[in-house]
Amino acid sequence: MLTVVILTKNEQANLPDCLAAIPECYPIVIVDSGSTDATIAIANSRYCRIYKNPWPGFAEQRNFAINHCAINTPWILFVDADEIYPQIFYDWFEAERTESDSVDVVMVPSILYLRGKRLNHAPGYPIYHPRLVRRDATRFVRNHTGHGEAVINTCRIGYCAIPYQHYFYHGEIIEWMHKHVDKAAQEVQLKPPTEAIMTHRGRLSVLLGRSWLRIFARFLYHFVFRGGFLDGFAGLEFALMFTWYEATIYMQAKAGTQTS
Repeated sequence: MLTVVILTKNEQANLPDCLAAIPECYPIVIVDSGSTDATIAIANSRYCRIYKNPWPGFAEQRNFAINHCAINTPWILFVDADEIYPQIFYDWFEAERTESDSVDVVMVPSILYLRGKRLNHAPGYPIYHPRLVRRDATRFVRNHTGHGEAVINTCRIGYCAIPYQHYFYHGEIIEWMHKHVDKAAQEVQLKPPTEAIMTHRGRLSVLLGRSWLRIFARFLYHFVFRGGFLDGFAGLEFALMFTWYEATIYMQAKAGTQTS
């Protein structure tokens, strides 16, 4: 009834723990976008079905999995390699999900971990993502940021209260910054897609636009308003990382207006 899909590229450090948390009763599909490390060997050791597709973006890669990976179960759970879904989530799925067509997409909340420390405040929970989807009714589109994903607005939405664990950062700051410079470039122009379901955060982001005030507001939001200071140094580090990200977006937007 459920297939787990994992998008990968050079995930040898994260993939073993991710796979170990998935019950063996569920088939696993790996969609790899060009790994050069041991990712594929690790996936083979768990007897995953492996497909390869050059990276087109999160939305497009998820659609590739739906359309081209011979998945025949009614439901698909999309899991990133740095994420762990607890057993209680799968227990909930078995107890609650039926063949009923009342819901097409289940929004699942996440809990973020920085250097292995759980952040209880700074990110600003709840943070929901469209991860459990009905295969025959769901398609993804890019969201307002240009790099994230949303589902089409014909989907019927439900919510799960059980969070997954997202180990998004282990201390590789230079690698993280390089990746987010590229993301910031995509986010310079906020473009809410007309065919997508937007979250409350997405609507607020579009409403605020690209003012320099967002830089200071980002720090205050994470560290003060959401209580990031209660997470200690990890909360401060998180707030500074995403304040830097907000500043990077603003500077790229400013540079674009000066050269146009």
